[in-house]
Amino acid sequence: MNETINSIERKVSAYIHIPFCEHICYYCDFNKVFLEGQPVDEYVEMLLKEMKIMIEKYPVKKLETLYVGGGTPTSLSAKQLDRLLSGARDILPFEDGKEFTVEANPGDLTQEKLRVMKNYGVNRLSMGVQTFDNQLLKKIGRKHTAEDVYQTMRFLEEENFRNVSIDLIYALPGQTLAGYRETLHQALALDLPHYSLYSLILENKTMFMNWVRQGRLQFPDQETETRMFEETIEAMEKQNRHQYEISNFGMTGYESQHNLMYWNNEHYFGFGAGASGYLENKRYRNKGPIQHYLRPLREEKLPVLEIEELSMKNQIEEEMFLGLRKKTGILKKHFYDRYHQTIESLYSEVLNDLVYEGLLVNEEKRIYLTPKGTFLGNNVFERFLLEK
Repeated sequence: MNETINSIERKVSAYIHIPFCEHICYYCDFNKVFLEGQPVDEYVEMLLKEMKIMIEKYPVKKLETLYVGGGTPTSLSAKQLDRLLSGARDILPFEDGKEFTVEANPGDLTQEKLRVMKNYGVNRLSMGVQTFDNQLLKKIGRKHTAEDVYQTMRFLEEENFRNVSIDLIYALPGQTLAGYRETLHQALALDLPHYSLYSLILENKTMFMNWVRQGRLQFPDQETETRMFEETIEAMEKQNRHQYEISNFGMTGYESQHNLMYWNNEHYFGFGAGASGYLENKRYRNKGPIQHYLRPLREEKLPVLEIEELSMKNQIEEEMFLGLRKKTGILKKHFYDRYHQTIESLYSEVLNDLVYEGLLVNEEKRIYLTPKGTFLGNNVFERFLLEK
């Protein structure tokens, strides 16, 4: 098996990580730190330095998408945001008009910060709303209220900024089906072009996990969680927000191009503390703690913690896991062009079994999950692990 892919044909995106938060949510296990007392200005400078070094090392003609996530990017001041975005636009080969997303928290966004973003070509915002139930927001450690969401939306409308996505989480502790329906109703009433909906996953080293171990939290049962997911799909479809990936719904033309890069198993730079990237046939991850990230960059070295070289087998497995998350599934021709083998030659038995079980559709040009397969996504994905 040839171990590398023709990486020249691969599209490339970039993710920029801002690890600072003014408040830590109880369920979050992303790389983040309290903003207060952190060397934020130096962090921004070192981020730009990392971009310079990486772009020299892996020159690319153009980036498909740019995404600034966190943490909370809007916890930066307008001045820091200006420095970051102007520097990134100088260093990175990114063209105006391509999708440029920044994550924002309701209540954190000011007119000044939004103008800075627009000035550097930011054309999409992703907001972590999670729920419209103020009691639940408190319970999960969010500092915003439903009213903050409405205020931010009004302000965005005044600024004529409409390409906004919101994240919601379902199966929260103590959340009822009726309560979730209300959140879904309020979310759709905002008439946004894109919604991401995730069930709560309990992660180690979070406050939530500690409380669960102490028996202090009650979560909806599996049946209620499944019903929440089913009703989400129905409600979104009614409003013409089609499910184009297991957890993502959008109007046609408003699908997240950046996330599609991940699901299409394309390449991307990961800039910042704890960020991950995928270039050539290597996945890499940066050091997470802020000082560990800054130290090597002060000496013009990259802050990489680990690099994993993916064999052809690994790449194919990832192609299957990621590609089948999309509603359209995997195109057989695309798979063959990339790996010089047919899906059938590797997986004929698995495909037949999954079709028989009603979890997969195998058409002449593509394979994709059935609605039943979508609900059992992870069980389906692990069937595509190749033998050694």
